[in-house]
Amino acid sequence: MPNKRYTEALKQVDARKVYPLAEAVEILKKMPHAKFDETVDLAFKLNVDPKQSDQMVRGTVPLPHGSGKKVRILAFAEGSQAAAAKEAGAEYVGYKDMIAKIKGGWFDFDVAVATPETMQEVRKLGKELGPKGLMPNPKTGTVSEDLAKAVREVKAGRVEFKMDKNGNLHVVVAKVSFDGRQLMENARAVIEAVVKARPASVKGLFLNSCILSSTMSPGLRIDLREFVAAAS
Repeated sequence: MPNKRYTEALKQVDARKVYPLAEAVEILKKMPHAKFDETVDLAFKLNVDPKQSDQMVRGTVPLPHGSGKKVRILAFAEGSQAAAAKEAGAEYVGYKDMIAKIKGGWFDFDVAVATPETMQEVRKLGKELGPKGLMPNPKTGTVSEDLAKAVREVKAGRVEFKMDKNGNLHVVVAKVSFDGRQLMENARAVIEAVVKARPASVKGLFLNSCILSSTMSPGLRIDLREFVAAAS
Protein backbone atom coordinates (compact mmCIF):
# COMPACT_ATOMS: atom_id res chain seq x y z
CA MET A 1 0.00 0.00 0.00
CA PRO A 2 1.65 3.32 -1.07
CA ASN A 3 2.22 5.75 1.79
CA LYS A 4 0.77 9.26 1.85
CA ARG A 5 4.00 10.91 0.68
CA TYR A 6 4.32 8.62 -2.35
CA THR A 7 0.63 9.08 -3.20
CA GLU A 8 1.07 12.86 -3.14
CA ALA A 9 4.17 12.62 -5.33
CA LEU A 10 2.35 10.35 -7.77
CA LYS A 11 -0.31 13.03 -8.35
CA GLN A 12 2.39 15.21 -9.94
CA VAL A 13 3.34 12.61 -12.57
CA ASP A 14 1.52 11.95 -15.82
CA ALA A 15 2.32 8.29 -16.58
CA ARG A 16 1.50 8.84 -20.27
CA LYS A 17 3.89 11.75 -20.68
CA VAL A 18 7.54 11.81 -21.75
CA TYR A 19 9.14 14.81 -20.04
CA PRO A 20 11.91 17.14 -21.20
CA LEU A 21 14.77 16.76 -18.72
CA ALA A 22 14.36 20.29 -17.27
CA GLU A 23 10.66 19.73 -16.55
CA ALA A 24 11.30 16.30 -15.00
CA VAL A 25 13.94 17.75 -12.66
CA GLU A 26 11.60 20.59 -11.66
CA ILE A 27 8.79 18.13 -10.81
CA LEU A 28 11.15 15.82 -8.91
CA LYS A 29 12.38 18.72 -6.79
CA LYS A 30 8.81 19.75 -5.90
CA MET A 31 7.77 16.27 -4.76
CA PRO A 32 7.50 15.52 -1.03
CA HIS A 33 10.59 13.57 0.01
CA ALA A 34 11.70 11.33 2.85
CA LYS A 35 13.50 12.66 5.92
CA PHE A 36 16.84 11.32 4.65
CA ASP A 37 18.70 12.74 1.64
CA GLU A 38 17.42 10.48 -1.14
CA THR A 39 19.65 9.38 -4.01
CA VAL A 40 18.57 10.42 -7.50
CA ASP A 41 19.31 8.05 -10.35
CA LEU A 42 18.57 7.38 -14.01
CA ALA A 43 17.39 3.96 -15.16
CA PHE A 44 17.87 3.08 -18.83
CA LYS A 45 16.28 0.22 -20.74
CA LEU A 46 18.62 -0.58 -23.63
CA ASN A 47 17.78 -2.17 -26.97
CA VAL A 48 20.76 -4.53 -26.93
CA ASP A 49 21.38 -8.27 -26.67
CA PRO A 50 23.15 -8.77 -23.31
CA LYS A 51 24.38 -12.19 -24.49
CA GLN A 52 26.51 -10.61 -27.23
CA SER A 53 29.93 -9.49 -25.98
CA ASP A 54 30.13 -6.78 -28.64
CA GLN A 55 26.93 -5.21 -27.27
CA MET A 56 28.19 -4.73 -23.72
CA VAL A 57 27.59 -1.17 -22.50
CA ARG A 58 29.85 0.25 -19.79
CA GLY A 59 31.83 3.37 -19.08
CA THR A 60 32.46 6.19 -16.65
CA VAL A 61 31.23 9.74 -16.43
CA PRO A 62 32.52 12.65 -14.31
CA LEU A 63 29.55 14.32 -12.62
CA PRO A 64 29.98 18.13 -12.75
CA HIS A 65 28.76 18.48 -9.16
CA GLY A 66 29.76 15.09 -7.73
CA SER A 67 27.33 12.39 -6.64
CA GLY A 68 26.86 13.60 -3.08
CA LYS A 69 27.86 10.14 -1.91
CA LYS A 70 30.87 9.40 0.25
CA VAL A 71 32.90 6.85 -1.69
CA ARG A 72 35.28 4.51 0.13
CA ILE A 73 38.24 3.61 -2.07
CA LEU A 74 40.56 0.61 -1.85
CA ALA A 75 43.84 1.08 -3.69
CA PHE A 76 45.95 -1.95 -4.61
CA ALA A 77 49.46 -0.52 -4.69
CA GLU A 78 52.96 -0.69 -3.25
CA GLY A 79 55.74 1.80 -2.54
CA SER A 80 55.42 5.36 -3.82
CA GLN A 81 52.14 4.60 -5.59
CA ALA A 82 50.64 3.40 -2.31
CA ALA A 83 51.79 6.54 -0.53
CA ALA A 84 50.40 8.76 -3.30
CA ALA A 85 47.03 6.95 -3.27
CA LYS A 86 46.78 7.38 0.49
CA GLU A 87 47.61 11.07 0.23
CA ALA A 88 44.99 11.47 -2.53
CA GLY A 89 42.30 10.17 -0.18
CA ALA A 90 42.08 6.39 -0.56
CA GLU A 91 40.67 4.93 2.66
CA TYR A 92 42.40 1.57 2.29
CA VAL A 93 45.78 0.96 0.68
CA GLY A 94 47.72 -2.27 0.35
CA TYR A 95 48.41 -5.21 -1.87
CA LYS A 96 48.66 -8.85 -0.81
CA ASP A 97 47.37 -8.01 2.66
CA MET A 98 44.22 -6.52 1.10
CA ILE A 99 43.84 -9.50 -1.25
CA ALA A 100 43.91 -11.78 1.80
CA LYS A 101 41.27 -9.65 3.57
CA ILE A 102 38.96 -9.87 0.58
CA LYS A 103 39.41 -13.63 0.33
CA GLY A 104 38.39 -13.66 3.99
CA GLY A 105 35.10 -11.93 3.16
CA TRP A 106 35.91 -8.23 3.67
CA PHE A 107 34.15 -5.81 1.30
CA ASP A 108 33.90 -2.50 3.20
CA PHE A 109 34.71 -0.34 0.15
CA ASP A 110 32.80 1.06 -2.82
CA VAL A 111 35.48 1.33 -5.54
CA ALA A 112 38.77 -0.49 -6.07
CA VAL A 113 41.67 1.00 -8.03
CA ALA A 114 44.96 -0.67 -8.85
CA THR A 115 48.33 -0.21 -10.50
CA PRO A 116 48.98 -2.40 -13.58
CA GLU A 117 51.70 -4.23 -11.61
CA THR A 118 49.30 -5.43 -8.93
CA MET A 119 46.67 -6.70 -11.37
CA GLN A 120 48.49 -10.00 -11.87
CA GLU A 121 47.38 -11.02 -8.38
CA VAL A 122 44.23 -8.86 -8.13
CA ARG A 123 42.75 -10.64 -11.19
CA LYS A 124 42.67 -13.82 -9.13
CA LEU A 125 39.89 -12.20 -7.08
CA GLY A 126 37.51 -12.57 -10.02
CA LYS A 127 35.03 -14.71 -8.08
CA GLU A 128 35.00 -12.24 -5.19
CA LEU A 129 35.11 -8.87 -6.96
CA GLY A 130 33.49 -9.69 -10.33
CA PRO A 131 29.90 -10.37 -9.19
CA LYS A 132 29.97 -7.18 -7.07
CA GLY A 133 31.25 -5.04 -9.94
CA LEU A 134 34.36 -4.14 -7.96
CA MET A 135 37.12 -5.49 -10.22
CA PRO A 136 39.51 -2.71 -11.33
CA ASN A 137 39.44 -2.21 -15.10
CA PRO A 138 41.56 -0.04 -17.44
CA LYS A 139 38.43 0.83 -19.45
CA THR A 140 36.90 2.58 -16.46
CA GLY A 141 40.11 4.27 -15.34
CA THR A 142 40.45 2.15 -12.21
CA VAL A 143 43.69 0.53 -13.39
CA SER A 144 46.20 3.32 -13.79
CA GLU A 145 49.89 4.21 -13.74
CA ASP A 146 48.83 7.38 -11.91
CA LEU A 147 46.87 5.98 -9.00
CA ALA A 148 46.64 9.30 -7.15
CA LYS A 149 44.86 10.83 -10.16
CA ALA A 150 42.46 7.86 -10.34
CA VAL A 151 41.63 8.25 -6.65
CA ARG A 152 41.04 12.01 -6.99
CA GLU A 153 38.74 11.52 -10.00
CA VAL A 154 36.61 8.97 -8.15
CA LYS A 155 36.46 11.21 -5.08
CA ALA A 156 35.47 14.20 -7.24
CA GLY A 157 32.39 12.39 -8.49
CA ARG A 158 33.27 10.10 -11.38
CA VAL A 159 30.72 7.29 -11.51
CA GLU A 160 30.88 4.01 -13.38
CA PHE A 161 27.99 2.47 -15.27
CA LYS A 162 27.63 -1.09 -16.50
CA MET A 163 24.73 -2.86 -18.17
CA ASP A 164 23.17 -5.72 -16.22
CA LYS A 165 22.24 -9.14 -17.64
CA ASN A 166 18.77 -7.88 -18.62
CA GLY A 167 20.03 -4.94 -20.68
CA ASN A 168 19.35 -2.28 -18.04
CA LEU A 169 21.55 0.50 -16.67
CA HIS A 170 21.16 2.26 -13.33
CA VAL A 171 23.37 5.30 -12.80
CA VAL A 172 23.57 7.51 -9.71
CA VAL A 173 23.06 11.16 -10.60
CA ALA A 174 22.93 13.19 -7.38
CA LYS A 175 21.24 13.63 -4.02
CA VAL A 176 17.76 15.14 -3.92
CA SER A 177 19.16 18.01 -1.82
CA PHE A 178 21.13 19.27 -4.85
CA ASP A 179 19.63 22.38 -6.41
CA GLY A 180 17.81 22.08 -9.73
CA ARG A 181 20.73 23.31 -11.84
CA GLN A 182 23.22 20.88 -10.26
CA LEU A 183 20.80 17.97 -10.63
CA MET A 184 20.06 18.83 -14.25
CA GLU A 185 23.72 19.26 -15.23
CA ASN A 186 24.64 15.94 -13.62
CA ALA A 187 21.72 14.15 -15.30
CA ARG A 188 22.62 15.67 -18.66
CA ALA A 189 26.22 14.46 -18.30
CA VAL A 190 25.03 10.90 -17.54
CA ILE A 191 22.57 10.76 -20.46
CA GLU A 192 25.17 12.10 -22.89
CA ALA A 193 27.72 9.53 -21.68
CA VAL A 194 25.28 6.63 -22.09
CA VAL A 195 24.24 7.80 -25.58
CA LYS A 196 27.93 7.93 -26.59
CA ALA A 197 28.49 4.41 -25.21
CA ARG A 198 26.26 2.93 -27.94
CA PRO A 199 27.94 -0.24 -29.31
CA ALA A 200 28.72 -0.06 -33.05
CA SER A 201 26.96 -3.40 -33.60
CA VAL A 202 23.56 -2.12 -32.37
CA LYS A 203 21.18 -1.38 -35.23
CA GLY A 204 18.18 0.95 -35.02
CA LEU A 205 16.97 2.25 -31.65
CA PHE A 206 19.54 2.04 -28.83
CA LEU A 207 17.67 3.52 -25.84
CA ASN A 208 14.18 2.18 -25.23
CA SER A 209 13.52 4.36 -22.21
CA CYS A 210 15.06 6.51 -19.49
CA ILE A 211 13.46 7.07 -16.08
CA LEU A 212 14.47 9.73 -13.53
CA SER A 213 13.59 9.04 -9.91
CA SER A 214 14.76 9.39 -6.35
CA THR A 215 14.94 6.60 -3.77
CA MET A 216 11.32 6.95 -2.63
CA SER A 217 9.69 8.71 -5.59
CA PRO A 218 7.73 7.58 -8.64
CA GLY A 219 9.64 7.70 -11.93
CA LEU A 220 9.47 10.31 -14.69
CA ARG A 221 10.09 9.21 -18.29
CA ILE A 222 12.67 11.42 -20.02
CA ASP A 223 12.50 12.60 -23.63
CA LEU A 224 15.82 11.52 -25.15
CA ARG A 225 15.37 12.94 -28.66
CA GLU A 226 17.58 16.01 -28.14
CA PHE A 227 20.42 13.84 -26.81
CA VAL A 228 20.20 11.29 -29.61
CA ALA A 229 20.06 14.07 -32.21
CA ALA A 230 23.11 15.81 -30.72
CA ALA A 231 25.10 12.53 -30.74
CA SER A 232 24.30 11.83 -34.38
